[in-house]
Amino acid sequence: MIAACCAVAGAGLTACEDDSGSSGSFHEGLLAGTKKIDVEGRSVNVSCTGDAMEGKPVIVLMPGLGDGMDKMAALQKTLSEKNWVCVYDRLGEGKSDKPNGPQTFASSGKVLTAVLARVTAGRPVVLAGHSLGGLIAARYAPDHRDKVKGLVLLDATTPNSVADIKKGIPASATGPAAQLRAQTLAVDAGNNPEMLAITDGKVRSAGNIPVEVIQHGKKYLAAVPQYGPRLERDWAAGQHKWLAISSRSKLSTATNSQHYIYVDQPAIAVQAIQRVAASVK
Repeated sequence: MIAACCAVAGAGLTACEDDSGSSGSFHEGLLAGTKKIDVEGRSVNVSCTGDAMEGKPVIVLMPGLGDGMDKMAALQKTLSEKNWVCVYDRLGEGKSDKPNGPQTFASSGKVLTAVLARVTAGRPVVLAGHSLGGLIAARYAPDHRDKVKGLVLLDATTPNSVADIKKGIPASATGPAAQLRAQTLAVDAGNNPEMLAITDGKVRSAGNIPVEVIQHGKKYLAAVPQYGPRLERDWAAGQHKWLAISSRSKLSTATNSQHYIYVDQPAIAVQAIQRVAASVK
């Protein structure tokens, strides 16, 4: 059962009921609670909670590939004590609809634009993305400087991840390494829940916005010992490349974390996001 709530002019989007059947409430024009919103005929699951004090930016969390917004529930809860925090399931993830067909970074970005139009009420935005969510955020920010005023990249997928896997594990590899190469390239080609083709690209500037890039410190490619060190070096080099996204970028290492930094060392993720949010003018 879907109840028509509020349509946003020009956004092509309508707020709908959450799973409990409640039409929900809005705080100072901001979507509050967990809702389904319509984006060009597809249902997108969104959750917003926290302290919506005027003057603060809206923090939008972006999970990695294969993760719904529930994966970031603990991070959202902690950040919500001092900030207004939203997270959404991209098409193909969590409780959002599957995409109509193959996606690109441009089409995924259109969904993000529609979500921001609904949840931010014109406030500045800090995007905090993990893994693929970080890559999408980093690709999105340069073209949306009017909205995105800060970035936190939590072990974000690197700008040259496709080339790195091809160079890091040669086509002649066998065994687990060959399987890893084939599986990764298949995922990159769009064989993933979001049907998103993951492509390499140059790092473009998003202006003079505060950016924190955090990379994992624990090595986790022991399953392919012959190629693991090269892959780790390329991943670390890719994190350095993200610094070019802003003249105010900072790189740090979560020394006791593997890929899921916000799970392994949540305080590091929380503090970085709070610092960036506090730096937004």
